[in-house]
Amino acid sequence: MTVIDVRRLKAQKIYSGELRLDFVPEEGLLAIPYVGFSGPVVAALRYEIFEDDCVEVKGSITFTLEGACSRCLAQAKETFTGEVYGLFETPEGDGETYGYRNVVELGELMRDSLLFALPPRLLCGQCTNDEKNGEN
Repeated sequence: MTVIDVRRLKAQKIYSGELRLDFVPEEGLLAIPYVGFSGPVVAALRYEIFEDDCVEVKGSITFTLEGACSRCLAQAKETFTGEVYGLFETPEGDGETYGYRNVVELGELMRDSLLFALPPRLLCGQCTNDEKNGEN
């Protein structure tokens, strides 16, 4: 997983930037039966290093799920997008923030962001239309 080397960036007087990450999510992260990730998860991120050494990371995370529809078991595939937001503080986070020492490791933030973006189920096109029309 990619890291942000805060010490090196501050020495170079670079206090903000953009990152793009492609990664394969952990096995077992997805709890929808007969559904899996179709390809890597893509994160488009922007970071900013503040005067108090806090590092803010925000952006979006996009992924595609493919497998059996949770209602009718037909083949389904859908792309989802979620938000990424994390504040890193030295030396430790307080439960609301993440901690770091010299280098911000993005693994936990990416995992948390993906968990929040996961849908409760995957529906095929027909079942999605039926749900929108109020059909059971």
